[in-house]
Amino acid sequence: MTNGRHGLFPPMDRRRFLGAGAAATALAATGFARPARAAGELNILVWCDHADDRLIAPFAEAHDVAVNVKTYEGTGTALSIIEQSQAGEWDVLVVDAPDVPRVADLGILEALPDDIAPWDDMFPAMRDAPYTHVDGKVYAVPEKFGYYGVCYDKNKVDPADAASGDIAWMDKYAGRIGVYDYYFPIIQMIGIQLGYAPTEIDGAVLENIRERLLAMKPNVKMVGDIVSVQNALVTGDVDIIYGGAEFAVSNLIPDNPHLDWTISESGGLIWNQGIGVLASSERKELAREFVKWILSPGGQGILATSECYWAMPANAKAEIPAEAKAILRWDEQPGFLDRSTVAQFPDAEMDAEMLDLWTEFLQS
Repeated sequence: MTNGRHGLFPPMDRRRFLGAGAAATALAATGFARPARAAGELNILVWCDHADDRLIAPFAEAHDVAVNVKTYEGTGTALSIIEQSQAGEWDVLVVDAPDVPRVADLGILEALPDDIAPWDDMFPAMRDAPYTHVDGKVYAVPEKFGYYGVCYDKNKVDPADAASGDIAWMDKYAGRIGVYDYYFPIIQMIGIQLGYAPTEIDGAVLENIRERLLAMKPNVKMVGDIVSVQNALVTGDVDIIYGGAEFAVSNLIPDNPHLDWTISESGGLIWNQGIGVLASSERKELAREFVKWILSPGGQGILATSECYWAMPANAKAEIPAEAKAILRWDEQPGFLDRSTVAQFPDAEMDAEMLDLWTEFLQS
């Protein structure tokens, strides 16, 4: 069992972001080994999907360098690693797109030349996504995206129900539902079902969402991290993952063809990740070449179908086998993107209110 999009979880809420320095002490205590520094090396701090040797080996061979890969979970952890490292030690960073403005404000990311990315080849939703440009500059280029939606067992769940948006509230699936324990996308998903974009959620709207969220709980068998709900779906403990999508099951489908995923007919919620170069890197030219490789059709095809988790490439010209495209619902992407909205982190006040609501949901 792979970990899905585990590099992103948990989200870097304000508490984790502001507590990154404190977390560094705990990290240092684990005996973290810094990568060796040499002219013929590139040190990358990335999510697990970038650790696939199919992705790393071609670049290392083409440039005659060793690529040292360190994977992490949660942007706060990445900041802790950087803080505990020597200046110039890290070259490339993969980051959750909504975190890009805050990481850029800390001076960690280098502003990239605009021509580093094949913008014309990108899906428009990624090219124009929030956080792609910060104050008119590019700090992290969109490289991969997907959705928060529904994963399900096709042998036990009607695909029409899965796409309806109401599946988690249907009596016939009571006790068969797992919910991904990630507060703000679940809340924003329900907001979309009620007709509210993420940016339209205020106190009054959140009260409407609260009523709908709590009404779901009687049907829920478990709330867990992505690995827990993945395992429950594969073993048959649940038939549905609310909040999951391609990142949770696509790489499992070849061996488990009864699994599938979709988004709501009324709209989906998009996540995306970016790749950038650290401002302190001593190998910026090589780091930029790595970014270009990741964004190339070949690199994008491998990244999209990485062993750790699959998802859509930002580059629409990615070289992906037909079978994998079918699993990723490639031909449905125009419709999916047209009716979906990019997830956005709430401001500090709304973040606190959402966390309080999520706690109420978990305890209800």
